[in-house]
Amino acid sequence: MTTEQTMLGRALRGAGRRVLTACIAAAALAVGLCPAGCAGTKERLVAPRTLMAPYDTAAGDVLWAVAPLRNETGTTLADAYEVSDKVVAAASQVQGVRVVPLNRTIAAMRALRMSDLKSPAEVRQLASELGVDGVIVGSITAWDPYDPPKIGISVALFAREGRLRTGDDWLDPVALEMAYTDCGLAPAPASAVSQAPASVVAGHLDGANHETLMEVRRYAEGRHDYDAALGWRRDLASMDLYTDFAAYWAVRGLLDKEQLRLARLVRQTTQASRP
Repeated sequence: MTTEQTMLGRALRGAGRRVLTACIAAAALAVGLCPAGCAGTKERLVAPRTLMAPYDTAAGDVLWAVAPLRNETGTTLADAYEVSDKVVAAASQVQGVRVVPLNRTIAAMRALRMSDLKSPAEVRQLASELGVDGVIVGSITAWDPYDPPKIGISVALFAREGRLRTGDDWLDPVALEMAYTDCGLAPAPASAVSQAPASVVAGHLDGANHETLMEVRRYAEGRHDYDAALGWRRDLASMDLYTDFAAYWAVRGLLDKEQLRLARLVRQTTQASRP
């Protein structure tokens, strides 16, 4: 081997080491700047919509209880206790409202020898036993876990005298059976309601309906991983998550109805006080 060849080989090996060292340094810098290994996976946090109670909470939060929902779907696939627990969880996230745990409500009903709430008198008795301001009762009216998922839910808020209501009107819980509509918020049929509740919400949430899909998307804002494959549609791919959405939808609907009811009471009181 000539002297020129030997010097050329040493030069090439030296250049190769310098290139390798530069690559290692660049890789270390990239990992330091982006621990996840990719600059495109920057975490994004978006606050979800917060539900606010429309009540005067100067004296503290109002207290609700949720009675176990009835399974009126005709299928045993719907777990009424699980759905009821999700309604409790959704109501617990409302600012200005505290909710009695479902197990405590069930224990109180058993102590009163109530397997179900069948009359306004029983609702009053349970509210008095628990010392709550309001009781949510209702039923599951439809349940289809297959793609696209479907849930029918009907709930009503019974309010005790005091912070939530002003009259003696109570709704017969039996009137909530099969009281749902295909879209929007609607009360139970007038013929089935002997006495008006504080507020009623009923709906059939069809995952194929574009209005429902828009509701799911708004609900998912701030509640899902933006970089996940399904994104906000993950709530449609899991019946468990879709039930969370349905419980939130029902509680939000009750709060919207309560806000309108209280606004009407204020307007009526103002008009009555005018000379």
